[in-house]
Amino acid sequence: MPEDRLFSLDGEVAVVIGGGGVLAGAMAEGLAQAGASIAIAGRTLQHADARANAIASQGGQAIGIQCDATDKSDLQKTLDRVLQRFGRVDILINGAGVNSTTPFFDISEEEWRRILDIDLKSVFLACQVFGKAMVDAGRGGSIINITSASSGPPLSKVFTYGVAKAGVNQITRFLARELAPHHVRVNAILPGFFPAEQNRKVLTPERVSSILSHTPMKRFGEAGELVGAAVYLASRRASSFVTGAILRVDGGFMAMTI
Repeated sequence: MPEDRLFSLDGEVAVVIGGGGVLAGAMAEGLAQAGASIAIAGRTLQHADARANAIASQGGQAIGIQCDATDKSDLQKTLDRVLQRFGRVDILINGAGVNSTTPFFDISEEEWRRILDIDLKSVFLACQVFGKAMVDAGRGGSIINITSASSGPPLSKVFTYGVAKAGVNQITRFLARELAPHHVRVNAILPGFFPAEQNRKVLTPERVSSILSHTPMKRFGEAGELVGAAVYLASRRASSFVTGAILRVDGGFMAMTI
């Protein structure tokens, strides 16, 4: 099979939750360049529309949709909008995320709930809504969750975020088994350290030094370096026998101990 067809997403429709952000936005643009039509779903319509417009300016098909990913009814409305516009949904990227550096003993119940809702509950709900749509349509599909290097072993300073991302790993593996008979593949991308809005407060000079000393490639990742992993996992041909995988894109971070 020619390589360009192996990674082609022509005719596919992708919903990218959190696509108004840096990392999920780069993946959304990459899926569009591979041929998919894109729905950018985000809490802030301005950001979702900006990403959709960027895709359209490059010749792609995209819409922005305001969506609270922690609200199942909002997710259902988003699905309805996508089906109305594009007629199908084949790919879901769960990229909503928020972080915090609050010391453990100072974490409030409100902060605990907020981070778990955005980073974990949103994945659970979106997989219910869009996963069921894929199963019911009978064409199969691909769900790509975004996890983190903090999901295990845990990293310092990001307690609740690490707990949530460990849960994302569990959802990924459980649903890989649950949805395999319906030809819906469920995988996760595990980025290493990519500077983005949600982790800027964590990246003090001391932490940056620690990260880079533990990363064999001695640098941070760039958003575009997640695109290949996303297109690979989205492609029915390239990753046809891949499900339950957690694909690391971390510059070798997890290959080191001391």
